[in-house]
Amino acid sequence: MNQAVDQTQAVFAGIGILTIVLIVFAILLVPFIFYLLTLQKALNRCSPGCWAMDPGMVRLMLIPLFHIVWQFFVVLNMAKSLDAEFQKRGIAEDRSPGQTIGLIMCIGNLICGPVGLVCWIVYWVKIAGYSSKLAAPPMAVAA
Repeated sequence: MNQAVDQTQAVFAGIGILTIVLIVFAILLVPFIFYLLTLQKALNRCSPGCWAMDPGMVRLMLIPLFHIVWQFFVVLNMAKSLDAEFQKRGIAEDRSPGQTIGLIMCIGNLICGPVGLVCWIVYWVKIAGYSSKLAAPPMAVAA
């Protein structure tokens, strides 16, 4: 009888641990999805002729382990796309928008988690700012 009770307690303990792991995973996944949506929106606000990569390709970041390498491509192609769009619209901006902090983020994610996390937030805010700049109506020129 004690053995059956011990097995039942072990099963419930396992279910509890699994539940906690799934909750933590969901909490981490939700911000990451919003981050990817921000990147995709920024690319969508660029004209297709300026895209260095299709906006849908950002979703490849959801593939475990593959995203470790793919994040570098996303950062580089995001900078190229934004630069081309800013040049096309005549908006004065850095020649490689977000590229430096993005690459630091990528390297930080590989080497030192906290550095990568901080740079991830900074990069996300920068890209959101660039996206807002592309969404804003053009300034009227005073005659």
